[in-house]
Amino acid sequence: MPAITVPDIMVLPRLPRPTDSTRERKVSSISTAHQQREGAGFEVRRPFPSMDLRSADPFILLDQMGPVAYEPYEAKGAPWHPHRGFETVTYVMDGTMVHHDSNGGGGVISEGDTQWMTAGSGILHDELPAEELVIAGGWFHGIQLWVNLPRAQKMAAPRYQDLRGSELTLVSSHDGGALVRIIAGEMGGFEGPGSTYTPIAYAHASLAPGSQLETPWPQRFTAMAYVLSGSGTVGAERRAISEGQLAVFGPGDSITVAADALQHNRTGDLEVLLLGGLPIKEPVVQYGPFVMNTRAEIIQAMADYQAGRMGNIPAEHLAGRRLGE
Repeated sequence: MPAITVPDIMVLPRLPRPTDSTRERKVSSISTAHQQREGAGFEVRRPFPSMDLRSADPFILLDQMGPVAYEPYEAKGAPWHPHRGFETVTYVMDGTMVHHDSNGGGGVISEGDTQWMTAGSGILHDELPAEELVIAGGWFHGIQLWVNLPRAQKMAAPRYQDLRGSELTLVSSHDGGALVRIIAGEMGGFEGPGSTYTPIAYAHASLAPGSQLETPWPQRFTAMAYVLSGSGTVGAERRAISEGQLAVFGPGDSITVAADALQHNRTGDLEVLLLGGLPIKEPVVQYGPFVMNTRAEIIQAMADYQAGRMGNIPAEHLAGRRLGE
């Protein structure tokens, strides 16, 4: 899991340590992601939506793809499909994905990069493993987050943000024991490069064994921590948490995550996603790739897709070709 890193974490700016007057968020629940197949048949871990956590306002869905070591010609992706009413955020830590959309956007998403696609009024796109990964096989690990759009922005014009790993805001914990990559939003006075309609905070932290990350967190935001790999504890209560588990925090001004002294994973660190946002508090009606406010809007989305009003697959992607040509 290379993601983006630095030779010397001690040269990075540091997150401020919460003060004694700060109200630390307690853990309200810990749940385990369920597994299912998506796209052309690749397996994902999905902490939400689930039976344990049906709503994570302002988020709709979180999928962890991998970590997995693909054999040659085993890697799969998600062929052309539509979206409307929300944003997809794809963050790659291992391997490479290629994205195209009906707006002419897209590109290669390599280790440490983030693809931020605002579907808005509607778009078609595909997400596929790079040809080299398909042919040779290799490690792949990525995350896709669906961020809801408020009613006023659901029909916004589609847009695409290509965030290189080198553009992410890198900071360390106050004691230098954790590297934090801020993708979007604000943490402790530092802001990530992602431009969002819905106010959120989204970061990937790597905690050295035995270290602890204490960070201010926007009071009005929800707060969650999802373990990508490794094990540790969350909250002042030091509740145990491990790979594939999601902690939801209650109200407060700061969150705490700590790494166990021994980590049995590829990186040797506790790898965790920190995420939360300002709840939209509007009705959500979802039908597959469409997320709207009413059933009538879902029916209209299906009609618009079938009528080609969400765009068309570019001609160069209609004709197949043999890999390696």
